[in-house]
Order: sequence, then C-alpha cells, then structure tokens
Amino acid sequence: MSNNSDPAVTIYQQYCPCGVKRVLASGSSAFIGEIDDSTVFKYPLAPGGEMDRLEVEGKLLEIIGRHERIIGLKGFSETGLYLERAQNGTVADYILTSDPPPSLKQRLAWCREASEAVAWIHARRVLHCDIQPTNLLLDKELHIKLSDFQGKQLSENGEVVLDGWSSEPCRFYCPRDDPFDASIETDLFALGCTIYFIIVGNAVFPDIIDGEDRWHEKVEHRFVSRQFPRDQNVCSSVTLKCWQKEYDNATEIVRDMEALELSQFSAGKE
Repeated sequence: MSNNSDPAVTIYQQYCPCGVKRVLASGSSAFIGEIDDSTVFKYPLAPGGEMDRLEVEGKLLEIIGRHERIIGLKGFSETGLYLERAQNGTVADYILTSDPPPSLKQRLAWCREASEAVAWIHARRVLHCDIQPTNLLLDKELHIKLSDFQGKQLSENGEVVLDGWSSEPCRFYCPRDDPFDASIETDLFALGCTIYFIIVGNAVFPDIIDGEDRWHEKVEHRFVSRQFPRDQNVCSSVTLKCWQKEYDNATEIVRDMEALELSQFSAGKE
C-alpha cells in the first residue's frame, strides 16, 4: 500500500464510503480509509468495484485468527473490510523517513516479529504471496503487524482452496515459471528480501535502478544465477539461507533471529 500522496487518492477521494474520514493509502486494487484511531476500512478503488479479492482476504484472516503479529479483522460489509489500524504506517516508510534511523536492536526485533507472523500463517496452511516491507505495518508500540492477505489457503494435500491472486514485486520475487505458483519456499524467499531491506535500509541490488531499461529482467537474472547480495550485515547468513531455500519453515528463521538478537545484545551492541 502507498501513502496518501498517490494521485489516485485525490482522484477518488470523493468516493469515500460512508464513515470513511479520509484516504490513508492505496494499492493496486483497494483504498485504506480512516474510520477512527483504531479502525480502517479497506474497499475497492472504483465505486461498486469487484469485491472478490477482499472477500478472500476476509476469509483468510478468519482462518488465520487473532495473533499479535497479524493485522486484526474487525468486520465485513458488502463494500469492504474493517481492519485494525496500525498507527505508525509501514515499516518501509518508517525506515526511510525516521530521524534518527531505527537502531539495530529495533531492526532485529522487526525481523524476528515478521518471521513470527509468517510462521503463524504457514502453520494454518495460508501463504501470504506478497511479503514485503510495505505490507509490514507498525502499531502504536512499533511492533510488526503483517497485512494485505490476498494470498492462498492450501488443503492438507497442498491443493489451493482460496486464492487472492497476489504475487510479490520484482525485488522480493522468487523466480519461477508461474508467478502465481506460490509455496512456503517463495514466501520465505520474500521474507529474506524483506529482512535484508529492514537491516540494510534499501531493497536488494540498489545499483539496478527502478524504471531503467529491462530492470525487472536484470533483477531476476541475478536471482536466477544466484548472484545474491554480498554486502555483509548481521543477518547475512539468514537472508542467504532464505534465498538458497535452506529453511524448511519460518519457525527456523524465528530461532535464528532470536539467536542473533541474543548474541548482539550480549555483546552490548545497539
């Protein structure tokens, strides 16, 4: 979701549903509107627009259930979803705009909390399919809330039961033949890219500029040819294991993040 500087927000501001005070953010298919200090309303971009993906999101949130790392579902209507409001916006915006920047201690906590959220949904056979820093929100105490659930629910046999047809953006995307052929591995690959962003402060391959000729293909080529980022940071071993598909589940990432936090704080690093 982008913030309310998006031109589309201005264009459609007049279409705010009853009860929405103002548009807070917009994405590829929906607006987020302010209801009050604790609640937002998610609704289609166009008046009377398709509700299919929002209906899937509501069902997935019901399946996932309440969890401190997941944005809460407050209710349904015929025109959208009532969701918990995260007062401090996205972790992406917070990292890029806060002054002073977040401490290493805070960044490591966010990486662990994001991993906890992914572990929780995977345990309920839900794939997010769009893990990235703009879908990690921050509550009043700056704790992570994973949002934007338009992914998939799988059966015990691995068949797709619900599908919101989401896929990751280029710099968080595990290369594969079908962009909608998601799995635990593709979610963990995107989580690795997200952990990299949180720790380093930018997405992978900053030398490839968004919008330059064939930039999508260049990013994909590096991932396919295993030319992963080589700059060293406290989470380098974790991100590399995500990209090399060496984790079986997100719980293993949580454990590695906990170990990194313990080692950093024992050494007195902030």
